[in-house]
Amino acid sequence: MEYRHLGNSGMIISEIAYGNWLTHGSQVEEEAAVACVRAALDVGITTFDTADVYAETRAESVLGRALKGERREGIEIFTKVYWPTGPGKNDRGLSRKHIMESIDNSLRRLETSYVDLYQAHRFDRFTPLEETMEAFADVVHSGKALYIGVSEWTADQIRRAHALARELRIPLVSSQPQYSMLWRVIEGEVVPTSEELGIGQIVWSPIAQGVLTGKYLPGQQPPTGSRATDDKGSAMISRFMRDEVLEAVQRLKPLADETGLTLAQLAVAWVLQNSNVSAAIVGASRPEQVTENAKAAGVTLDVDLMARIDEIVLPVAVTDPHLVHQSVPPQRP
Repeated sequence: MEYRHLGNSGMIISEIAYGNWLTHGSQVEEEAAVACVRAALDVGITTFDTADVYAETRAESVLGRALKGERREGIEIFTKVYWPTGPGKNDRGLSRKHIMESIDNSLRRLETSYVDLYQAHRFDRFTPLEETMEAFADVVHSGKALYIGVSEWTADQIRRAHALARELRIPLVSSQPQYSMLWRVIEGEVVPTSEELGIGQIVWSPIAQGVLTGKYLPGQQPPTGSRATDDKGSAMISRFMRDEVLEAVQRLKPLADETGLTLAQLAVAWVLQNSNVSAAIVGASRPEQVTENAKAAGVTLDVDLMARIDEIVLPVAVTDPHLVHQSVPPQRP
């Protein structure tokens, strides 16, 4: 495993982070989830990413139990707040009320006194940004979180939040966007802005929900039991399940073979070539998936290979910077 600073902060995290979206407490039994976490630790992964909304809050609890007994100072635990976690009208968003209640609930489920990074899971158009950042400042100043981050925010939103964070003297150090060979919307605006501000990317879905494993073939039905056939995972993957995309992915296989990598490893290594990327989040339903994906750490892809990859994928990749996610919570009264 290799390690990088998170943005311009002093905290060092593993290049490969383990994430438990769609797995812990949902698609994977707890015994298998714990085995995946143990496999991550065995290969040197120290960074674990979750969110209060994953599996209706169960994912945090599973991760907390899986990490029990680990030296707390030797790992980095990231979680998020924003999406609804209960039936109440205030159980959502980035209001002061929801943030202050949510951090305590996350810490209880994770069985820790603090998280290393607390992230705004989306931008909240219904709450003044000043209110949100002041609440995050209180979370940091109380010692419940060490750093602050955002997820799927636009460049303008990041810039505004960063200015407030400086005024409040709290470290806003990260952005967590979707990023892969096939989904490159952050390259135009988010990455340049983040580089200017000293913010690092912790990217999710570097394998494009599994499409960049090469297991989905053009003109054929998805394999039984794959994410493309799962109601919980199929909505986001559908944008990549076009024959022209799947054909391009198949053309990447010889390039992966040249490097001695699997297609999935090549995909993870590719996002890590971006100097603004601090870590790539990988998920797993089996321990061997963690072990295999971790082999992408420390891999250097030469300029010629990167250019050949672009020749294949750029014609089918999504690059429009206006498609950076801007979801909103359910309407409030």
